[in-house]
Amino acid sequence: MPLPNITCLPQCYQVDEIFAHHLYEYVKGLRALILHTTSRGYEQEIVRRLQNQNIPYVIYPVNDHKINVFFGHQVCIDVVCKINKVSLRDYTDEEDFILGTMLGYDRVLQCKRYLQLKEDRDELIG
Repeated sequence: MPLPNITCLPQCYQVDEIFAHHLYEYVKGLRALILHTTSRGYEQEIVRRLQNQNIPYVIYPVNDHKINVFFGHQVCIDVVCKINKVSLRDYTDEEDFILGTMLGYDRVLQCKRYLQLKEDRDELIG
């Protein structure tokens, strides 16, 4: 019997599974900060689940239909709030580096990404 195509699953199942996995990773201590992008339609349920587990979070709109949900340790949420930029596109190279590191991205790759971003900007300016 062939395996089902994941893309054929209902959207609510996919989003719920992804959020559940992110929540699991945080609760188990695998990550200190999670960024979960989802439909606005899931906001109330996500907020309910995070509040029930006393997990700090902040939500920013992506567009009319999607939101970015940051959740994790309070100090990480405080950093995201201190950066205080709704759109990830507005992050400086340094803020992007900090966020990527907090999200658990490979540090060496983050360093390479940062240097490449700076080099690209220098070429545009110079």
